[in-house]
Amino acid sequence: MKDFISHIIKTLVDCPEEVVVSEVNGEQCNMIEVTVAKQDVGKVIGRQGRTVDAIRVLLHCASMKDRRKYILQISDG
Repeated sequence: MKDFISHIIKTLVDCPEEVVVSEVNGEQCNMIEVTVAKQDVGKVIGRQGRTVDAIRVLLHCASMKDRRKYILQISDG
């Protein structure tokens, strides 16, 4: 899942070399934390959060195979 999200985020931003994706495994769910450059946060979130919501939908659909819940968190570096 980490590589999947990393690929999506890197295609959206201007500075793909500054994208850092980390995954924390938990008992009930996994958390994927994405850190991007300050100027790229708006591109990842999108207008009214539409882009990040679409990424979360893709993450949810891809995680159905694993039967795990994933939480996506975006932060600036």
